[in-house]
Amino acid sequence: MMYPADLKYTNDHEWLRLLGDGHAEVGITDYAQQQLGDVVFVELPEVGRTVAKGEAFGTIESVKAVSELFSPVAGEVSEINGELQQHPERINSSPHETWIIKLRLANGDEADALLSSERYTELVEE
Repeated sequence: MMYPADLKYTNDHEWLRLLGDGHAEVGITDYAQQQLGDVVFVELPEVGRTVAKGEAFGTIESVKAVSELFSPVAGEVSEINGELQQHPERINSSPHETWIIKLRLANGDEADALLSSERYTELVEE
């Protein structure tokens, strides 16, 4: 599996896509969705909630388990992907295109500390 080079990754298997306007999308990686299995529910935070880097902002439930979702960077939730409430399976079919939340970044430099696609690929192959 090739992980898109335009995304940044965490050790917790979330990805971050910088949108260039002070906002970023957050989702989970293909590796994470494979480990979870069929996603059946995503608990989303409220718009306007402030999250710290590494703080849980919601949960994702699959046929195998319930896992917390962690924010890759600090920021304010500016939008949630409401389509996931009706179609959580989109995370399985297109994990790197299906964002869960959008954040207004508190500090854009935090993204620089996240993993590149090459480093994340090495991590999941270990």
